[in-house]
Amino acid sequence: MKSLRLSLIICLSIVFTLEAVFCIPANAQSSESKTSQDKSTVSERIRRIESGLLPPFQIKGESTAKMNIADRMKHYKVPGISVAVINNGKIEWQRSYGVKEAGKNEPISVDTMFQAASISKPVAAMAALKMVQDGKFSLDEDVNKKLVSWKMPENEFTKERKVTLRGLLSHGAGLTVSGFPGYASDKPLPSVVQILDGSAPANTKPVRVQEAPGTRWSYSGGGITVMQLLMTDVSGKLFPKLMQDAVLKKLDMKNSTYEQPLPAQFHSQAAAAHNSKGEKIAGNWHVYPEMAAAGLWTTPSDLARFAIELQQARAGKSKKVISPEMARQMLTKQIGAWGLGITLSGEGASARFSHGGSNEGYRCSLVAYNETGQGAVVMTNSDNGDQLINEIMRAVAAEYGWVDYLTKEKTIINLESKIFEGYKGQYQFGTAGNFTVLTEDGKLKIQLGGEKKYELLPESETIFFLREMPLEVIFVKDTNGNVTEMVHFYNKQEFRLKKIK
Repeated sequence: MKSLRLSLIICLSIVFTLEAVFCIPANAQSSESKTSQDKSTVSERIRRIESGLLPPFQIKGESTAKMNIADRMKHYKVPGISVAVINNGKIEWQRSYGVKEAGKNEPISVDTMFQAASISKPVAAMAALKMVQDGKFSLDEDVNKKLVSWKMPENEFTKERKVTLRGLLSHGAGLTVSGFPGYASDKPLPSVVQILDGSAPANTKPVRVQEAPGTRWSYSGGGITVMQLLMTDVSGKLFPKLMQDAVLKKLDMKNSTYEQPLPAQFHSQAAAAHNSKGEKIAGNWHVYPEMAAAGLWTTPSDLARFAIELQQARAGKSKKVISPEMARQMLTKQIGAWGLGITLSGEGASARFSHGGSNEGYRCSLVAYNETGQGAVVMTNSDNGDQLINEIMRAVAAEYGWVDYLTKEKTIINLESKIFEGYKGQYQFGTAGNFTVLTEDGKLKIQLGGEKKYELLPESETIFFLREMPLEVIFVKDTNGNVTEMVHFYNKQEFRLKKIK
């Protein structure tokens, strides 16, 4: 997958919504806790969630029927899903649906491994912060002082400000390469140094400083790959071993590994990756030597254990990996909406940390609340998983009384089509490319590159939203009435896109 599409998925989770039919096993695989609540009550909750998937918006005057998880899997062409729900600081239940590979009858189980994609980053960040805590390196020193096998090339942007671990973790170091497409299983793999220099057989551009560090948030998987090399240079360990010792073993993440390629003994436990057409990708999955950024194989339950540890450490109740003080630093905003390796949203009871993941053929999401002991992890083996994940998260939120992720009511107003003319044009989405706003059949639509077009529904003359996902758009005008930028709000995160033509 090209980096343009990858960046969009990272920030906006826009995916295709194609109709198809999959064979979904009648009996979902599950595991429920008997200690957090009466088992029958938990089972009732699960049933309500399974039949209560919700859209992002309810249109005033329209009835919104709750949706069934099996039907939505067919709708989105998602062969398999696995879910873990956190309540009262524990994994309250786990359940899986569908199959490891489309067209076959081997069911997903709660122990089936998926690629965590970018959720690899916060788990790796916890290990990096443990190394900071142990005095191996610091958050604010020039990473070149500790890098051995490669150095970040200096340029005009690094004369006054250097690249630091804090900048790498918060995506504020000004580096290139937002994401990685991975490598087909039969292709040669580059070393980390070759990836950072963009030299063969690497399939991405060099990781370089493209703007002054610390001045702007810009998502960079390349920066996390620099962190990976820093960790291995300083520790002298291979990255999978380092992560196993520092985090996975300590948190009892028994079904997790950063090994790339995935060792043969785990193949039968892994879900195969599927593209947007519902087809299994060649070789079952791609390989990601960018392990810290995209290489973790895991389960929702193991990621839930990670989330619970971060909740507990922040509260001063655990220090299995990092201290409470370091956990609070990790969950403190650094630049934009980012902490150290993880997204931060909300305030008070709504304060939460989260991260999404998008590898070739996999989509996943983790969210956990700082103070309430709640959260959930959903993993899928499909490029079409994002919107289904959001529908499941909203059902969980409604059932458990989360502060956010609930369906919002929206009112559509009638606008003359001539008003849309002023909004048409190209809007720059950082390094990810341009959004196109266009009119079609008298409707205002939005598109990134050659992806699917989505209708923008008007709430007012300048405020619009999408029916398919939690995306709201505001067109900003200057004193002359000309549109200068488009502001996106996605799950309460703000992105400003300048109009360029």
